[in-house]
Amino acid sequence: MGNSYTLDLDRNAANHAPLTPLGFLERAAAVHPDRVAVIHGERRYSWAESAARCRRLASALQRHGIGKNDTVAVMAPNVPELFEAHFGVPMAGAVLNALNTRLDAATIAFILDHAEAKILITDREFAPVVEPALAQANQKPLVIDIDDELATSGKLLGRMNYEQFIAEGDPSFASNEPADEWDAIALNYTSGTTGNPKGVVYHHRGAYLNAIGNALAWSLPHHPIYLWTLPMFHCNGWCFPWTITALAGTHVCLRRVEAGAIFAAIEREKVSHLCGAPVVMNMLLNAPAAQRRDIKHPIAMMTAGSAPPAAVLEGLEGLGFSVTHVYGLTETYGPAVVNDWNEEWNARPCRRGRSRASPARRRRS
Repeated sequence: MGNSYTLDLDRNAANHAPLTPLGFLERAAAVHPDRVAVIHGERRYSWAESAARCRRLASALQRHGIGKNDTVAVMAPNVPELFEAHFGVPMAGAVLNALNTRLDAATIAFILDHAEAKILITDREFAPVVEPALAQANQKPLVIDIDDELATSGKLLGRMNYEQFIAEGDPSFASNEPADEWDAIALNYTSGTTGNPKGVVYHHRGAYLNAIGNALAWSLPHHPIYLWTLPMFHCNGWCFPWTITALAGTHVCLRRVEAGAIFAAIEREKVSHLCGAPVVMNMLLNAPAAQRRDIKHPIAMMTAGSAPPAAVLEGLEGLGFSVTHVYGLTETYGPAVVNDWNEEWNARPCRRGRSRASPARRRRS
């Protein structure tokens, strides 16, 4: 039986909206239309332009029969097209399956079949693995090529390229907002320990909350400049495509994770934040002198996985990086535990490295 707190207080459009990261893009484009959203080589898109491209993608997908709960797979490095898919695919009501670019053809074929992919958007550099995967798969998706000007090899496999595909779309397309925040937004595969890869479904609510959680845990400012050293296929880039968009920041794409390219991007674009595994930290620390840059502005790095050696953490601090250690897994949208830094530890330099190497530390009296 209801009471005065429930009587005539039904959920409706005036008092409730499903949580979804799609609103982050709408706000960024409306409030900061001219701010730079995406950088890739010589390409630069404002938030207004990025939003229009995402809407074009959603519209083109719909025109090709893609609708609610259809799977759209993407095989690509950290390029604008994969970023746009994080919004354009769910705008069409579909589910994004960002494929791990390190997998072999047989595994890719299994995922295409298991996910029932209707469309595959693939970067031509991965043609050597995608072509045999398509031959092995029972599922025969429509193939769209990413013909990136920075790709150094590979052939085109699809019916058309990405730019031709989104040119068919409407830049004023009305996004298909989820009726239920539990609706699927992404599908990610994790290898586990036995058998075939296991599919993990992300929903709009989880993607929204984890994106906000990233911003809070890392104390992100408005308009961060984020360098894409973390693969967007890995837990949807730990949800950072949505996090940085929520803050109307700038996504600096990086096709290859190499020390020289990272240092050059940091200097050129004044990068403020990046993520990466300890192997990336070690790469930066041991980069040849010719590839390094003298970093003259604060830069924060988030790392996860195995605990980085204290010497690596201290070495990166010497280069100007402030490191935050987190831990998570595919089933938790990426980061689930964070080393919430205690400023008192700054007074004990000999322990700073060991303290930062722990993803979670209980404070003691």
